[in-house]
Amino acid sequence: MQSPMLQNFAQTPIQDRMSNHGVKIAKVMMQPGQDLLARAGSMIAYTGLIDFNPNPPQIASMVRSWASGEGVPLMIATGQGELYLADYGKDVVIMQLTGEALSVNGKNILAFDQSLQWNIERVKGVSMLSGMGMFNVVIRGNGWVALTSKGTPAVLDTREAPTYVDTDALVAFTEGLSVQPKRTARFGGLIGRGSGEAFQLGFSGQGFVVVQPSEDARPTFAARG
Repeated sequence: MQSPMLQNFAQTPIQDRMSNHGVKIAKVMMQPGQDLLARAGSMIAYTGLIDFNPNPPQIASMVRSWASGEGVPLMIATGQGELYLADYGKDVVIMQLTGEALSVNGKNILAFDQSLQWNIERVKGVSMLSGMGMFNVVIRGNGWVALTSKGTPAVLDTREAPTYVDTDALVAFTEGLSVQPKRTARFGGLIGRGSGEAFQLGFSGQGFVVVQPSEDARPTFAARG
């Protein structure tokens, strides 16, 4: 059977470890010994022999202290085949790290290679913002990462000029950038949207920032005193 539907949405050819299947699905080529950490419940389909272990003991302590405030349950996927992941219709951004580090909002993590190192860390340069520290998830090493975005994201090159981002729209940024908080009055507060106070983060240096075209109702970062 030939049709535009089959042409646009049929299975994509086998290529990289991770790739996009459309804009809202991540396709992962699973092989023995190349385990994957993924958001629990994000599997929508797979081919082959793949097993899932939600909240395995080796990451349970990290999950309990995850920086998003409400927790981000993870599972380990193992086996061989093609794995398809999604998160409630959000756009999916695929990145390959080659020795870099990426600081990510925990709510925007879909999956990443288990071989990557990861930890919850304070965002440098914003130890005090509205009286509290701010935390993010930092992923380091060589491997693949899949992030989600509420709509088509923008990737901003911070080498060109200092870049300012609404904290509620921030998805991820290159670790090592100079980060400075900025506080302004938001016009929306004058017409009933919020208190009129807003925080932005300013980024500069060699790297990039990923933002989504939708502000979360909840804070992007967890705040701890």
